[in-house]
Amino acid sequence: MPRKLTLALPKGSLQEQTFRLLGKAGFQVRASSRSYYPSIDDPEMETILVRAQDISRFVERGTADAGLTGEDWVAENGSDVKAVANLAYAKQNLTPVRWVIAVPERSRIRSVKGLRGKRIATELVNVTRKFLRRNGVKATVEFSHGATEAKVPHLVDAIVELTETGSSLRANRLREIGTVITSTTVVVANRTAWQNPWKRRKLQNLTLLLQGAMDAEGKVCIKMNVPARRLDAVARVLPALRQPTVSPLADSKWVAIESVVDETVVRELLPSLKKAGAQGIIEFPLNKVIL
Repeated sequence: MPRKLTLALPKGSLQEQTFRLLGKAGFQVRASSRSYYPSIDDPEMETILVRAQDISRFVERGTADAGLTGEDWVAENGSDVKAVANLAYAKQNLTPVRWVIAVPERSRIRSVKGLRGKRIATELVNVTRKFLRRNGVKATVEFSHGATEAKVPHLVDAIVELTETGSSLRANRLREIGTVITSTTVVVANRTAWQNPWKRRKLQNLTLLLQGAMDAEGKVCIKMNVPARRLDAVARVLPALRQPTVSPLADSKWVAIESVVDETVVRELLPSLKKAGAQGIIEFPLNKVIL
């Protein structure tokens, strides 16, 4: 029987970004709307779709060898798993997300201390209770099954809710008064699976490719031809991860230069390169950058 690494992937809000990242890392994952077992084009791996809230528990008990989930849910579940890597992406952005305490705009509560004796609704019950204890606040924290923003002010005094941009809170006329936890997506492994040399090496290779795909986000490669006499002028303009690559051309009076740069600077950079003497400039996206 061939060896396999079982990987739990988040179903729901993180699914699209996770599949996209795996694609950039070189793994094509496909799932039908009715299947919890997506296909992956690696015969040494099998995948299962699980709610992000449950993945760390699946991994802890060995139902999956490893998984991608949020730091927040690992903390909420108190799961004893091996943290392998941190991947800073969320549903919408390539940034951490925050669980924030929010109250109605007109609420008299202005700080965490103002929550004493109040009622709070959230999915992140255990983490919220620990946060309140650290701040010396006694309050009632109850589990919310969804539509948490709609529960204030009629059912609860405050909520603890996940936010990336804050737009949903503003749309529901809510005001932040504190951050409970900041979270990113993490790769976690079952501790027994991690002790298996083959599974550990397989997961380390996967993680390397995923991190390479993350590091390539927002970067492009630009290539150009430059008269040798203008090389120094172009090099002064051109940023690079380390140093730009310079290669001789058949015509000794010319060189080729290529460099990896942040995509955000390209629109300002290209005219400057042209002015410095570069010609035949091309730009193309990157899938992975292995640092």
